[in-house]
Amino acid sequence: MFTGLIREIATVKSFAQSKLSIKAHYKPNIGDSIAINGACLTVVEIFEGGFSVILSPESMSHLATENYKGNVHIEPAMMIQDRLEGHIVQGHIDCTGTIKQISKNQNSTDFFISIPKEFMKFVIQKGSIAIDGVSLTINDVFDDSFRLTIIPHTIENTLFKTYKINSKVNIETDMFARYIYKMFGQKHGAKSWDDVDKIMANY
Repeated sequence: MFTGLIREIATVKSFAQSKLSIKAHYKPNIGDSIAINGACLTVVEIFEGGFSVILSPESMSHLATENYKGNVHIEPAMMIQDRLEGHIVQGHIDCTGTIKQISKNQNSTDFFISIPKEFMKFVIQKGSIAIDGVSLTINDVFDDSFRLTIIPHTIENTLFKTYKINSKVNIETDMFARYIYKMFGQKHGAKSWDDVDKIMANY
């Protein structure tokens, strides 16, 4: 389990076949879970100044692996005694998204990101979503995309400052939206979140 707050921007040492080696200040132990660009992976090797993880075929099929070069986000898994900040993030990537538009405002920047339509049912206005492991709040929802408003602090301290039009990013939708949709949406044939709200009101 993670919070979606990036603890370090680390550097990819190498990525060959399924082995990803990371140079970082953070020192994990063998077997630790760590999110790299939002994907929960297991540390299998420690070396001077870094560590390695293995990506399974399932992970490779869901991740924007082309971004495992240069800099990456890392976040160690939460411990029970940690303060819960950000949102609850599992590190289970649903799909990749594409940056479609970047618009600068007075004191922030809007990012418009498209994702496959089958995952849009889990995207809720003012709900949470993780982009490459960064937990954020959704401002607007469209047919196949959504809008995020990113403050300067987040841009300067994450890879958002490197994103361009057509950049691919890892997407994890809101865990609670997935569970609620599974329990109420599918079972009762709800077609929208308004329908889900009505169904839940009966319980």
